[in-house]
Amino acid sequence: MKLTLTILAALLLAPLATMQAADAAASLPRSLPLTEGVDPAGIAKFLETMEARRFELHSFMLLRHGKVVAETWWAPYAAEVPHCLYSLSKSFTSTAVGLAAAEGRLSLDDKVVSFFPDSLPPQVSDHLAAMRVRDLLCMAAGHEKDPQNEMVKSDDWVRAFLAQPLVRAPGTQFVYSSAATYMCSAIVQKVTGMTVLEYLRPRLFDPLKITGMTWDTCPRGINTGGWGLSVPTEGLAKFGQLYLQKGNWQGRQILPAAWVAEATSFQIQQPAKPGSTRPKEEDDQRQGYGYQFWRCRHNAVRGDGAFGQLIVMMPDQDAVVVMTSESRDLMEQLGVVWEHLLPSFHDAKLPANDAAQEKLTRLLSTRHLAPSTGVAGGTSTGTQAFALEENSLGITRLTIANTDKTVTLTAKVGDTDHSIVHGLGEWRMGETAMPGTPTKLGAGTLATPLRKVAASAAWLDASTLELTWCYLEFPHRDTVTCRFDADRVTLSFLSSITVLGRAAPTRPTLTGRKVDP
Repeated sequence: MKLTLTILAALLLAPLATMQAADAAASLPRSLPLTEGVDPAGIAKFLETMEARRFELHSFMLLRHGKVVAETWWAPYAAEVPHCLYSLSKSFTSTAVGLAAAEGRLSLDDKVVSFFPDSLPPQVSDHLAAMRVRDLLCMAAGHEKDPQNEMVKSDDWVRAFLAQPLVRAPGTQFVYSSAATYMCSAIVQKVTGMTVLEYLRPRLFDPLKITGMTWDTCPRGINTGGWGLSVPTEGLAKFGQLYLQKGNWQGRQILPAAWVAEATSFQIQQPAKPGSTRPKEEDDQRQGYGYQFWRCRHNAVRGDGAFGQLIVMMPDQDAVVVMTSESRDLMEQLGVVWEHLLPSFHDAKLPANDAAQEKLTRLLSTRHLAPSTGVAGGTSTGTQAFALEENSLGITRLTIANTDKTVTLTAKVGDTDHSIVHGLGEWRMGETAMPGTPTKLGAGTLATPLRKVAASAAWLDASTLELTWCYLEFPHRDTVTCRFDADRVTLSFLSSITVLGRAAPTRPTLTGRKVDP
């Protein structure tokens, strides 16, 4: 029997029913795709294509006419958990600059050196003297390459940034620079006396009822700006909708409309990537750059971050697409939006299509990431302990407790025990401050070392145990392989960042000998 649209609507909205009941005013309105002129078959095809092409999505939300028409989270990721945004953080830092300018605290034409007279190098070059806030926003500070790697080696990132050589006049050439965005954060903190996160809270996050944000800081307590912000998925959707509505939110002008227009407009041309043969009109990385926002094909605008953190604003379609993920190719991921979602938008409400809506509802309600799986066997239930050889993680003792449903790994560092409970063939939720976790890119101090983790375990054979740690506030996971040989154990770590080729392994292989539990 076909489900009625009423039942379908209830199913579609079910994932956030509890959250909506707790605070309905905090949530965006919900609707059915057909009601808002979106073909549910196109959304379903988008989801199927993303998974067929092996993109690991963690969340997806589609807005049309300001209403959520499709949303899902790939368990164990969940709606209420903030997700690390990487460079999508830049769009929020840009927003803080825009608000500070609107309040008269700074001008985009202010010289960068004027904010930091005590951090300047002995000789201030003409290029450094000429660098403006505007040049930082446009990724045209004048460097040959992003000085981020050199900057973060210092305990004074501002001073290190200002000491980097400039090879061209600021404002003349686009060079992507997370360090430049950090300087925008430092300038906002200089003129307001607040971190960007503190400054945005009453001006942006509170009016939009976005909660749960965290932002990494540099050694001097300045938010990292170009990376390090974490926000729940619906908060990203609200941010995109705010920009789509030219800064207006429920009748209140949160951002100046002129700022929104300028920040999302073409400000500077990006060069083609070396070796690229893609025509400019087909390249979403060459449609122009605004103030920490990218222009896209189809008159769209996006904020994006490493591994596929995306807010895509589509003014011609009055739509917003949001994704968090661990993607191998962000541009290909965006291409699937144009391939399947873009043709799904229509100018008017669409006729009923129970079959298409039922299929979409089923897809949205069953997304999950598979836990570790293996074969029956392994060591018998019980507890084993191992004294570890000296290692850079500082772990001296390892205990592995097995039951028929769980595996608990406990690492001792000094007087502290760090434990993670794993479900056998299923996810178990917990928190950890295990040394070496969570795996992530980018320097900066986390708001708290205790991070949410979903853990699963599987015996690959009688002497090999595989543990998976999925960091729910980050795109990444660790695979930890424990090999048992008589009275010896060997632990090796493999980060999903390494698997995707974005970073070399940094943790040692641990070895130890069995001792009394």
